[in-house]
Amino acid sequence: MNAHHYSESRRVWITGTGAITPNGLTVEDTWQAVQHGRSGIGVLEGQEFNGLSVRIGGQVRGFNPEDHVPTHLARRLEDFHLWAIAAADQALEEAAGIQTGRTGASAADLPWDPARVMIVTATGSGPIRPQQRAALAYAEDGQRGVPLTLSMHGAPDSPAALISQRYGITGPAHAVSATCASGAVGLGQALRALRHGYADAAIVIGVEDCLNPANLASNANMRALASGFEDRPQEASRPFDRDRTGFVMSAGAAAIVLENDDAVNRRGGRKLAELAGFGSSSDAHHATAPDPEGRGAAAAMRAALADAGLTPETFATGGPEGSPLGHVNAHGTSTSAGDAAEALALEAVFGKALADIPVTAVKSSTGHLLGAGGVLEAIVSVRSLREGVIPPTANLDMPDFPKLDVVAARKPLDRAGPCMSAVLSNSFGFGGHNGSVLIRAA
Repeated sequence: MNAHHYSESRRVWITGTGAITPNGLTVEDTWQAVQHGRSGIGVLEGQEFNGLSVRIGGQVRGFNPEDHVPTHLARRLEDFHLWAIAAADQALEEAAGIQTGRTGASAADLPWDPARVMIVTATGSGPIRPQQRAALAYAEDGQRGVPLTLSMHGAPDSPAALISQRYGITGPAHAVSATCASGAVGLGQALRALRHGYADAAIVIGVEDCLNPANLASNANMRALASGFEDRPQEASRPFDRDRTGFVMSAGAAAIVLENDDAVNRRGGRKLAELAGFGSSSDAHHATAPDPEGRGAAAAMRAALADAGLTPETFATGGPEGSPLGHVNAHGTSTSAGDAAEALALEAVFGKALADIPVTAVKSSTGHLLGAGGVLEAIVSVRSLREGVIPPTANLDMPDFPKLDVVAARKPLDRAGPCMSAVLSNSFGFGGHNGSVLIRAA
């Protein structure tokens, strides 16, 4: 590769999207549910959940692995891997028209040099079920009981490895983990690599298979999960509402294809939106609780705005020459401390201009996909920009933060007036990890 690949700064575009979520098995299904405030939360199905104090969550339903991979892989791989593969397939088909079928595709089907495509898996827990089974097997049967597949399919990077093999992609493939900020951080890492020429294209896959008894029990014992909604699970996730009691865990995957200017212009690809800015920070405060003043979250938001060449004022109201007029896709998990900290962070960043910024929290419909949430919410942000609709925050019966303009009903934008052209999408997680991405209309 020539040295100039590593010295220039390029714009980076979102060209493909894919999603497997509790709201549907395609991006379109999920978007239709989210923009109309329909919930994917329900009572958890399966005997493994008997005895748990929390019995609600966002499960992927109706997914048939053999629609996506050969039978031998469908039997060998975890849902964690299969959802990631299916979401990546959708994203690559939208970006470049690649028809994978069950057996995948070859490097010859890619519109890019396969050595200049990177793959990033973003996940909080990774494929935790094989890890749990292996621990139980070792306790019962010793070394002979541990499956050899744990080494291959028990690591967070395993979806990236499988997708590289499925498409013959020989560029960098790895995992990023920053708890619930993983998706945003994965997008940010890919943005920087493409912006500065270390790759031409990237596939970023957020994936989480967190609905297992151990993860649910741990979060329930922490009193982080919504409780008291077993008879009305669709009302359990209620960001910024006075009656919120905690977040609702969801499982699934979301994928985004990114390309830099050189790559997408060379092949004449369609630009869905621009990934224009990224910021990250750490609270350095507590293992689970956010900084109560939202200082780390505010730092990530300021960094994302600056990275995109925006000020809080131009993001809020638009500049004299048509600078972006934006809304915030909040992290908004429905926890008491988390929502309060994010509200303070938004106030710190935008000040009086906050009154002009619509805020929405789509976890009210999807639940919290943990490490996959940042990628999914970036996809929702893209659809919001393209269709001129801000999706609602469902279950907002008694708003708890008067300084926030939280959108409670689907809000079409006035195409005749100033048109929204930017979204700031936030992802904050346990451990004080913070990530924000700025998405600009194409």
